[in-house]
Amino acid sequence: MNVKISLPDGSVREYPQGVKGSDIASSISEGLARVALAIEVNGEVRDLARPIDQDASIKILTWNDKGGKSTFWHSSAHLLAEALEALYPGVKFGIGPAIDNGFYYDVDLGGRAFGEEDLVAIEAKMKELAKKDSVYTRRDVSKAEALDFFTKKGDEYKQELISDLKDGSITFYEQGNFTDLCKGPHIPNTGFIKAVKLLNVAGAYWRGNEKNKMLTRIYGITFPKQKELEEYLHLLEEAKKRDHRKLGKELDLFAFSEKVGMGLPLWLPKGTILRERLEQFMRKAQIKAGYDPVVTPHIGGKSLYVTSGHYEKYGKDSFQPIHTPDEGEEFLLKPMNCPHHCEIYKTRPRSYRDLPIRLAEFGTVYRYEQSGELHGLTRVRGFTQDDAHIFCRPDQVKEEFIKVIDLVLHVFKSLGFENYTAQVSLRDPENKTKYIGEDHLWERAEREIQEAADERGLKTVAVQGEAAFYGPKLDFMVKDALGRSWQLGTIQVDYQLPQRFELEYVGSDNQKHRPVMIHRAPFGSLERFVAVLIEHCAGNFPLWLAPDQIAVLPISERFNDYAKMVYEKLKEEDIRGLLDDRDEKIGRKIRDAETKKIPYMLIVGEKEVAEEKVAVRKHGQGDQGSVLLDEFVKNFRIECAAPR
Repeated sequence: MNVKISLPDGSVREYPQGVKGSDIASSISEGLARVALAIEVNGEVRDLARPIDQDASIKILTWNDKGGKSTFWHSSAHLLAEALEALYPGVKFGIGPAIDNGFYYDVDLGGRAFGEEDLVAIEAKMKELAKKDSVYTRRDVSKAEALDFFTKKGDEYKQELISDLKDGSITFYEQGNFTDLCKGPHIPNTGFIKAVKLLNVAGAYWRGNEKNKMLTRIYGITFPKQKELEEYLHLLEEAKKRDHRKLGKELDLFAFSEKVGMGLPLWLPKGTILRERLEQFMRKAQIKAGYDPVVTPHIGGKSLYVTSGHYEKYGKDSFQPIHTPDEGEEFLLKPMNCPHHCEIYKTRPRSYRDLPIRLAEFGTVYRYEQSGELHGLTRVRGFTQDDAHIFCRPDQVKEEFIKVIDLVLHVFKSLGFENYTAQVSLRDPENKTKYIGEDHLWERAEREIQEAADERGLKTVAVQGEAAFYGPKLDFMVKDALGRSWQLGTIQVDYQLPQRFELEYVGSDNQKHRPVMIHRAPFGSLERFVAVLIEHCAGNFPLWLAPDQIAVLPISERFNDYAKMVYEKLKEEDIRGLLDDRDEKIGRKIRDAETKKIPYMLIVGEKEVAEEKVAVRKHGQGDQGSVLLDEFVKNFRIECAAPR
């Protein structure tokens, strides 16, 4: 009996029932067979060695595929575990998944001290074991057999994991002398792993619970070629130089204070200028697009978020209610702006002629993130969203959605983000309890989002399980200058909150109807956007955004008066900067201005005073020659024009 196998190019081939992915790869080409790592069967990534017993659509996965990389790195986590067991007998294992870049394994080393020299030894052992070309073998086991194996081994972490599994769904994977509880998939053998680097060590509570034991989390990455590892390590070094936490401190943009609280950034004067320039840019674009500005409080009555559903979904994991002297009165720190905007909509009756209504707010919201998940500006507990909510008729949804797409793309183009993918974030069809609302409204919203994206010619990828609890969304995944992907900008279609808040408008038929709500935030959060922007441009902001645009540098104290006159004239022209009249050599002043990434340095000495000019240096480009001050201002104005 044969099975029909549909290939990515649309062709269909027949193979004997039980055919393996490796056999299919060989039948396509020997070159593909040599680099094949796994196979995707009807959307599920599997081992190449697993038989296919029924008709299926398949794709052979290589290193160039996301599923191929993930399988490669998960197999590398098992190789790490094998090396650890060889070097540290008695080590116990938690979990070892693949992550976006590489893998980690949580391990219990029994209190053993662990340092940098240990990582070097483990790397060497991994390379030694990889050369043995050990095959990754899958084996079905009963729950009793699995528990017996890890009970004899003395690994209570695996026993706990097994106790949560159903009998008949448990598999082991073996390679070399190592056996692990695992559902797979894995690459064919360890020989594919040619380059290894263990990156760092951190602490991690077992199963993410602070009441459990702290395990040692070892992070690593592997590649099929040594050259690729070297390129990645170079990228890591460049990323360290661009780290927004490092540059934020060096450029005096933001800070954190233990007394203020973890995850609550303090914007310093220069960072505030940067932030305000971004806000002004967005406000201007929003007014042009027909938005009305609103302002709402930082807190709201608990019942507001009970109505919206946010309390049910996030209440237990958020900041706890604020109790007032009045018995039973409770408020919450605002986790979202949308419930407040719903109440603004309800302040008076609405007609179909009023719609769409577009309400925009730079609203600060608060969410209690776990302390271990906080990270600079990218993961904070208080952040400001460039939030807006569009209330429209059902027949206006697609048109309004397309207008928001255009606004998001305008933002990306203006700030140099040219490489992006639009992700259509859908419900998880297997777990609909995570969401609110009726199926037909979800299906309609998902269809409208895809149609709008198609009409704008966006390259999209659909991802299940990433929707908001009240509706599907279009998330923009942006690649920065180092090729790293960030989620910036989101647009969501929501049929649920208008129902929950009983929003209405009177239609042309003089009957009451329910509006549709579109949530949108092109920046996402200002904090996260600024962090990504810093790392994307390495702190070299566009001239119109730079907190300090110029630095006036007198060669010596003799020229301070002229330098001050130049500085004051530039201030009158609304050009931001500083006057460095310190008693320092000009070389030191230039180096300091370069370090601060100030776009222009205007140097004044005897010749400049005599000719009423300034000697211009540009950051990273050096001497630009001497010009009259008015000429510099004129050219600066042209270059500094903010995007429209």
